Amino acid sequence: MLTSTDSINQTLLERLAVYRQKGLLRQLRIADEAVDFCSNDYLGLARSSQLKQAIQQANAEHSSLRTGATGSRLLAGQTTLAQEVEQKLALFYGTEAALVFNSGYDANIGLLACLPRKGDTLLTDELIHASMIDGARLSYAARHRFRHNDLVDLKAQLEGASQPQNGQIFVAVESVYSMDGDVAPLRELADLCDEYGAALLVDEAHATGIYGSENGVNGEGLVTALGLQNRVLARVHTFGKALGVHGAAIVGPAVLRDYLINFARPFIYTTALPPHSLLAIRCAHDQVRADSSALQQLHHQLTYFRRQVAEKLPGSQWSTSQSPIQCLIIPGNDRARRVAAAAQATGLDVRAILSPTVPVGQERLRLCIHAFNTIDEIDRLVDVLQKALAENTTL
Repeated sequence: MLTSTDSINQTLLERLAVYRQKGLLRQLRIADEAVDFCSNDYLGLARSSQLKQAIQQANAEHSSLRTGATGSRLLAGQTTLAQEVEQKLALFYGTEAALVFNSGYDANIGLLACLPRKGDTLLTDELIHASMIDGARLSYAARHRFRHNDLVDLKAQLEGASQPQNGQIFVAVESVYSMDGDVAPLRELADLCDEYGAALLVDEAHATGIYGSENGVNGEGLVTALGLQNRVLARVHTFGKALGVHGAAIVGPAVLRDYLINFARPFIYTTALPPHSLLAIRCAHDQVRADSSALQQLHHQLTYFRRQVAEKLPGSQWSTSQSPIQCLIIPGNDRARRVAAAAQATGLDVRAILSPTVPVGQERLRLCIHAFNTIDEIDRLVDVLQKALAENTTL
């Protein structure tokens, strides 16, 4: 006789079988020895011996601290260290206040779920990250999507939303989009938001550490690089990508911080980051501030890669990206998977992004160029892609 658990397990197996049949089944894969063209460790800080030593030294100097936060920030998790780190982050990102979250996913869910309220309107770019989508779904505001980076479509929706009977309008975008690596027209977005009295929310996950003031040396993000800090209500900066550690922060005016402390459920109801994570966040920002050599090397390698692609893959289709995220469009899940497998067979960690994660016909290899990728590795990658594309010309 089948138990209720047996029945549920059978249902799960059947659902997985459907995914497997469609070629969509996700599985965890270790690629420790492969050449990294996949991760978001753009500056190589996650493997930086200098940063590792700085974190170890900071932990040694704070050996009396607990190993865990022991509670939420509203209970036992609030510490002098957490307060000092947030003050330093506010200074780094050129804003009044910062509030640390356990991850960028938590930060986006918390921000989008609690800021737009019932009676408000939330307008989101159609390509925002899943975490922003999930946060928007939890909000009681009326939500509408506008076409990606389409200012005409956004203006029309702002016109419709800016009626006397409606509440506050929020516009949510990414500064650098994770699947295409393209950037948002932030100046024009800020102009439209000012015109219609809307509040602009920007996820800086893939811009943190890569763009910033003084020609990008400091890594404060694209909003700061464009001088728009005072025209953006909230920015989400994540630390698990270019900064090579973990956690995230929402930065903005002090009143926003107070509001999030009271209404952002992922902040209120979770155990805070442990002290060693806070120390790592502080050390990573210190290193980015003090040393721009990794960023300069990244731009050098990226320029070389794009030059090689133009020379050796002239007929290939790429997303329009100047960021470390370089996407080779290979329509069809099967073909994209085969080209990725050809690269993996040569020891290169290259991953295919398949539909429905991206639209049908927009399947791709999402390649990330890093400061630590050598010229030889880049040459190998381009040569492998050239050969694999030639061998897989049909869908």
